[in-house]
Amino acid sequence: MTTLDVSAVRTRFTGQVIVPGDTDYDTARGLFYGGTDSRPAVIIRPVDPTEVAGVVALAHETGLELAVRCGGHNPVGLSSVDGGIVLDLRQLRAIAIDVDERTVWAQTGLTAGDVTKAVAEHGLAVGFGDSATVGIGGITTGGGVGFLSRKYGMTIDNVLAAEVVTADGQILQVDAGSHPDLFWAIRGGGGNFGVVTRFKYRLHEVPGVTGGLLMLPATADVVHGFITEAAAAPEELSVIVNVMPAPPMPFVPAELHGSMVVFGLVCYAGPADEAEKVLAPIRALAEPIADMVRPITYPEMFMEEGDDDYHPTATARNLFTDQLDHALVTQILERLDTAPAPMRVTQFRPLGGAVSRVADDATAYSHRGRPFMVNVAAFLDGPDTKAEREQWVLDTSALIANGEPGAYVNFLAEDGAERAREAWPAGTWERLTQVKRQYDPGNLFRRNVNIPPA
Repeated sequence: MTTLDVSAVRTRFTGQVIVPGDTDYDTARGLFYGGTDSRPAVIIRPVDPTEVAGVVALAHETGLELAVRCGGHNPVGLSSVDGGIVLDLRQLRAIAIDVDERTVWAQTGLTAGDVTKAVAEHGLAVGFGDSATVGIGGITTGGGVGFLSRKYGMTIDNVLAAEVVTADGQILQVDAGSHPDLFWAIRGGGGNFGVVTRFKYRLHEVPGVTGGLLMLPATADVVHGFITEAAAAPEELSVIVNVMPAPPMPFVPAELHGSMVVFGLVCYAGPADEAEKVLAPIRALAEPIADMVRPITYPEMFMEEGDDDYHPTATARNLFTDQLDHALVTQILERLDTAPAPMRVTQFRPLGGAVSRVADDATAYSHRGRPFMVNVAAFLDGPDTKAEREQWVLDTSALIANGEPGAYVNFLAEDGAERAREAWPAGTWERLTQVKRQYDPGNLFRRNVNIPPA
């Protein structure tokens, strides 16, 4: 390792170079989630792919560890690094929409909200996740499960091409016919294979959706009914079913604050009259506490993130499960009722539809046939609460798990290293390690759920 010559680095890059002592250093190093406090030696914001390659070269020259940041949403702070180099892509914000072709080239400094709003002006959409502030680079390389997944597939299912800066500084244009192994790997393999500087996405005609928040009381009948109805619904419907204490929002009666509710996020990508018919059985499960589901533009599905100074800290576990019967839902609710954390959540995402119509080996995401994704989380009140909250999350997850072990790489947290083989099982793992050996044999890109080179 060598000492970083800051003045030389500033001369070398047109983009911002931020180091400790600069007035904007603390803001620049901040991440979405709390719980980490990394202090990089330097944060560099390149202005083009050539400068991205220059940052990669700098990491080789200095021996400093490299972290790549898009939106900064990694739950355990992998997009920053103590004493190392943060390659912050936020200045790569070019976007080029081809309305006739229904495609968009978008640089990876853009967020899901940025791209969604831009293409919605033409009545078009590409599905990302459920947060507007997540970076498109991170969510896409990991897979992308969100409000349009059952209708139009995961984000990676709509990637047509990409531009990638590899560990040796090459700037490659990749697609199904050019570097097809790398193109396969960056669709679900995370940030292990290079720095993606832009993606070309297929767009879909989505002039509007019927969507929003549907809050219901959390009984076993309601939770089981919501999940079951959503899973059996036409694939135009995608939902996120959060079972959690009612937050103190203005539309929630004060006497219900803290009581267990279903905080359902609903998105129907089809005609409004059809949406009403499909949603009727879900609405009929109980008298809604709040029903904000209505015809809206697709960008309105992304709820406001709130206070920029709010950085939640939680312990969480992600898994796939094959069965969520009434008895199991009852047990989950009992655990939520007696949890040690004042704020805890179990989140259910029915999958299927377009997600399941893609072969497991078509992309590096290997869980196409799994019907449900589940996330269990407990928020921390301080470091002394972590151990008991972690144990509650582990025990609750063990109760829910059935079918083959599995995990979604974008939602892995502290357990990322030990569960990488669950994210990428068997043949997928072996293939990824071979691609890693070809494009990053020295494992430069290791601040991630890491895949070591074969």
